[in-house]
Amino acid sequence: MIKLQKLGLQRGIKTLIESSDLEIFSGQKVAIIGPNGCGKSSLFSLLLNQITPDAGEYSVAKHWHVVAIAQYIDDTSRTTRDYVIDGDTALRDIEKRLVLAESNNDGELIAQLHEKLEHAGVYDVQARASTILAGLGFSEADLSLQVANFSGGWQMRLNLARALLCPSDLLLLDEPTNHLDLDAVIWLQDYLQQYPGTLLLISHDQAFIDSCANVIVSFEDKQLVSYTGNYSSYQKQRAERMALAQKQYEKQQQKKQHLTSFILRFKAKASKAKQAQSRVKQLEKMEALLPIQAANEFSFAFRDPDKLPNPLINMEDIQLGYDTTTILSNIHLNLVPGSRIGLLGRNGAGKSTFIKLLADEITPLQGRYTTSAGLKIGYFAQHQVQALNLENSAFDHLLALDRRLTDQQIRDYLGGFGFHGDEALKKVAPMSGGEKARLVLSLIVYSKPNLLLLDEPTNHLDMNMREALAYALQSFEGAMVIVSHDRYLLESVCDDFYLVDSGEISAFSGDLSDYQKWLFANKTDRKTMAVTGKKDETPSIDKKVLKRMEALFRQSTKAFREDIAKCEKHIAKYQSILQESETKMTDPALYDADNKDLLNAIIAKQVDAKNQIDELEMQWLDSQEGLEQAQAEFDRDKAAS
Repeated sequence: MIKLQKLGLQRGIKTLIESSDLEIFSGQKVAIIGPNGCGKSSLFSLLLNQITPDAGEYSVAKHWHVVAIAQYIDDTSRTTRDYVIDGDTALRDIEKRLVLAESNNDGELIAQLHEKLEHAGVYDVQARASTILAGLGFSEADLSLQVANFSGGWQMRLNLARALLCPSDLLLLDEPTNHLDLDAVIWLQDYLQQYPGTLLLISHDQAFIDSCANVIVSFEDKQLVSYTGNYSSYQKQRAERMALAQKQYEKQQQKKQHLTSFILRFKAKASKAKQAQSRVKQLEKMEALLPIQAANEFSFAFRDPDKLPNPLINMEDIQLGYDTTTILSNIHLNLVPGSRIGLLGRNGAGKSTFIKLLADEITPLQGRYTTSAGLKIGYFAQHQVQALNLENSAFDHLLALDRRLTDQQIRDYLGGFGFHGDEALKKVAPMSGGEKARLVLSLIVYSKPNLLLLDEPTNHLDMNMREALAYALQSFEGAMVIVSHDRYLLESVCDDFYLVDSGEISAFSGDLSDYQKWLFANKTDRKTMAVTGKKDETPSIDKKVLKRMEALFRQSTKAFREDIAKCEKHIAKYQSILQESETKMTDPALYDADNKDLLNAIIAKQVDAKNQIDELEMQWLDSQEGLEQAQAEFDRDKAAS
């Protein structure tokens, strides 16, 4: 077992743990959670005997073999599989001793070492290494390549594979999902569920923790607090503990009242038509997140886009690729306000290529790709983080977006993203990966996009920031397309999933549990399962028939689309009138007795504009509902053909 008694731990002048007790028993799977910088990785360093405690004492069972993920690559000339097997140092040591015994022709020792090698698993180690590497996304051809051929992220996967292969009693995994895609995360989760030893896991991925952990150890006010159960159970227990602290509870209630008020206003508008049921679903997700978000240190919301054209992007028979290489083809998709799409698919299937098309970084090889004049994209990807000006501060970056902002307005806004006081003024260069990601998100949110493209947005973000992002996305009015290995984000935000597989993009009729089943299904059955959930041999629809059906669909829905466009145009007009009236009413002179008639005229104009907007929104919702019903009928007819 692991035992901490009155443990104190500092890094520099910062106290991380203060007089804390903790016991972890053999076979437990423990998730260590807490905000970035609280001391999680330092706790691992302590258990690996890399640092010593500043107070108290700790012990790890003496007979335990402890394994952790290495943070460096010690030999890039080794082949992938050999490098992973090298992690089992005990096995490699026996092999070296055997070579020496054979050179000395020591028959008795040779026999003993062969027996030890058998117990060490030498006869199936190649197969075990290959299985782990395949699970983490490496192909058969990759196994014979040198480690130097892989990027930093893939080399970290190799170090993870090394740790998994090596026999251990205690396995320490620090952010193992950071460099993985969703498929590899699902495989790793399944692997760890079967791990027989004691697991200590640092992660900000809630769904991953839920699947792997049966104990949560939380950093709270420099103490280590243990909770029995997975992360969902921890949240309930934590909420109960917090409710007992009256001052904290009252603070939460004030914020909760504000958030609840917003939800009720939003839901009242959403309940006007059946078409808005997807919006109601979003609000239900917001309500589920409400207690957590009320206590969150991060607090921000997306501002309403200036325009919401419909559709934002139209794609017909799109083919994507690079030079003469086709990666995706036959893409037919409309992105409209309210689209909340999660992209699923194996690494290399083309998800990021599709995102790059939407971000206008590449152009189609063929097909019809049209964007609305009012399209405004907010794109989060790793290269956006790397493109930040290292010499500028968060304050400088926001000021460059809007020179009209006052110092206090900038500080107030950045505070919602965790940049308080001098943090807003420090240069980007020394910022952590999480701070840089938060800064990029703050700039995207401020720009008021109507299409969000998020490519692994939660990498380096801690749980509080992930929860705040998920909550903010629920009230986003535009369309969004997300690629992420964070199932908590996908499940709490996305209404629809699209599968990128076999060179095509198609609607996935299921949730992430179904996707997990699809991953483990036989390769030949996957394409049919993505649509029906069962094996089938249904032939595809004739392309000429499909084109005729699409032409008839466009003709039959023309009136709906024209009415939607007309409503949006008039809504924009009356919103402008409403804004103009509200601006005039901020003039104190307007409330003088001499201006009574003028004030009444402005109020009447304001009331009329609000009434017109309400009627137009109802008309827009009715037309949108008609269009979606027609789309559903078209999809059914296409499936039946």
